[in-house]
Amino acid sequence: MLIRTEAPADILTIDRLVRETFETEAEAKLVISLRENSHLTLSLVACSDEGEVIGHCLFSPVTLDGEDFNWQGLAPLCVKKEYQKQGIAQTLVKEGLETLAELGYPVSVVLGDPAYYQRFGFESAKTYNMNCKWEVPEEAFMIKACSPEFLEGKAGLIEYCPEFDLL
Repeated sequence: MLIRTEAPADILTIDRLVRETFETEAEAKLVISLRENSHLTLSLVACSDEGEVIGHCLFSPVTLDGEDFNWQGLAPLCVKKEYQKQGIAQTLVKEGLETLAELGYPVSVVLGDPAYYQRFGFESAKTYNMNCKWEVPEEAFMIKACSPEFLEGKAGLIEYCPEFDLL
């Protein structure tokens, strides 16, 4: 398996993958909107040994109380159904977090299953007096910093790009 950044030739394949993986077309429309509005910071694909795109992971900017600190939100993450439960999503997330750190993006947030995302070092954002604007279970909105200093003195409302409001 190969993990790499998306290429222009991958766009239609990613769109099909996202549409096939999620129950509605909302996530596929989100990916298209983020790309069209230049709100896509990092988009990774997982490819099989034959070159088929079998997974996708996207990161886009988030703000804290309206300020841009170069923080990123992870969403969506998907793997082709027949390749699920093989560690592909885990590899995509790890590679994405490492790449973001190397590029100078110090903090990532995610809205998802705590049991899954805690393995990557995500913890409840509420621990740092941070929350998202949507009504979600407190433990489902999580944050991960490259180093604790990036969270020192910070608290407030974390907001994703406006495209997420259309979900």
